[in-house]
Amino acid sequence: MRTRKKKNGQQRMELCADLLITEPQALKHVNQEGKPVYLEIGCGKGTFILEMAKRHEDCFFIAVERVFDVALLAAEKLKAAKVDNVRLIVSSVEKLTEWIEEGSIEHIYLNFSDPWPKSRHAKRRLTHRDYLTLYKKWLSPDGMIIFKTDNRPLFDFSLEEFQANGFVLQDITYDLHNSVWETENIHTEYEDTFSKKGFTINRVVAKLK
Repeated sequence: MRTRKKKNGQQRMELCADLLITEPQALKHVNQEGKPVYLEIGCGKGTFILEMAKRHEDCFFIAVERVFDVALLAAEKLKAAKVDNVRLIVSSVEKLTEWIEEGSIEHIYLNFSDPWPKSRHAKRRLTHRDYLTLYKKWLSPDGMIIFKTDNRPLFDFSLEEFQANGFVLQDITYDLHNSVWETENIHTEYEDTFSKKGFTINRVVAKLK
């Protein structure tokens, strides 16, 4: 679904400038603060990353969102909550290869990524092996990817990609909301919307060997 352009978007984003990372060196400085660093790719309106930041004040969180008008909503939400352990990058993940240091990320969160359902678009899926190769460079030796989606074909594709690229799978569920892992689950707006429509939520933890 196309996001409607926000009125006065650039001016509103400037008011959130203290939350933004706009150049690689600033991100490297964050990684040197001594806190474990966690990354969400495709943070949407920021619900998940905000709740994570509140629950884990001793950790640092980086949220990436490529769509400016969506990132604006996340930035304003984080600004209003006055959290100081989150930073936001407005960019596609492909452009961050020179930003994120190797081995610096503990967990990568992929929540309800675009499924790109057509076969010819498979390389655009954020769990395609080309992306997994990139994530493996960023993850610490004990790092992991936590992936959630309501799209079963994407989930099945992702399980195969993870395994084919050296990840060990654990905590697999095809119905997260009725699983033992639901107590710790943070719902996004998208998640609640599609759950109410009858979609079950799939989730997996993919760990480096």
